[in-house]
Amino acid sequence: MPLFGRRERPPADVVAALDGDERVVSWADAGDDVVVATTLGVWWPDPAGRRRIAWDRIDKAVWHDNVLSVTEADVEDDAVLVDRPAVHARITVPRDLPPTVRKRVEQNIVRTELVSVTGGAVRFVARRLPGRDGITWWARLEPGTPDTERVRSAVRARLAILRAG
Repeated sequence: MPLFGRRERPPADVVAALDGDERVVSWADAGDDVVVATTLGVWWPDPAGRRRIAWDRIDKAVWHDNVLSVTEADVEDDAVLVDRPAVHARITVPRDLPPTVRKRVEQNIVRTELVSVTGGAVRFVARRLPGRDGITWWARLEPGTPDTERVRSAVRARLAILRAG
């Protein structure tokens, strides 16, 4: 018996679809498919085919009752993060995927700050971009904050300062 056991590998077709500089860090069986965490994001099973959700776009990941739920955010006007509906995968063999996803999402966020604006608040988030050096700043309107031109103007002004400095 070898001193070190062989690590299970995800299906070859998944590995073949990865970018050249992308590597698998964890994976799990999800019924007839798999969920794969890589250095650049999570490859998610989708009816249209697997797609990668980049780490910097994952707003929230929840592991509960063998279901991994991921909330992805779109960026509007290169400024404001807006959540998509969460996607869910029932995980049949989790391996170390749930803690790996949690760790990667948490490591992606460098800094946050909460700023009051007319009618609410905006959270500014500095995130690492997978596969690139440096960070980028985006904003998220806190619940109940109106999405008005006045608020968006304040967001753009604050982002300009944060991104310059």
